[in-house]
Amino acid sequence: MTTPLSAARLAGYLGLVVLGALVGVAGSLVQGGWFPGGLALALLAVAGVCCGGLFATGTRFGGAAPAAGWTVTVLLLTESRPEGDFLFGNGLGSYAFLLGGIALAVMCATVPRPPQPGGPPARLGK
Repeated sequence: MTTPLSAARLAGYLGLVVLGALVGVAGSLVQGGWFPGGLALALLAVAGVCCGGLFATGTRFGGAAPAAGWTVTVLLLTESRPEGDFLFGNGLGSYAFLLGGIALAVMCATVPRPPQPGGPPARLGK
């Protein structure tokens, strides 16, 4: 990070973590309810929040913050309770949501930084 970490920037990153957690909860409920369409919608939401955080902050940490919130939330939701209740069933959709969401979060968090506007139109060497 080349910019100093201010209170506003830290609050923005914490907001992105919370937003990623909310997307994880919503996606967990939607992916099993409306199987093929719900899974696609949940995965698009993960990609949207991670890439949106990347472009909103202009840093890779902006894409990783919602990915971290999503991953922790979804992994906590996979735990079964002592009563035998669970949120994720055994099936292709649940595994596709877990693995696909993690893969999308990693891809969005590791893409190159977006180009900065207002730069020179030519290469630096010319």
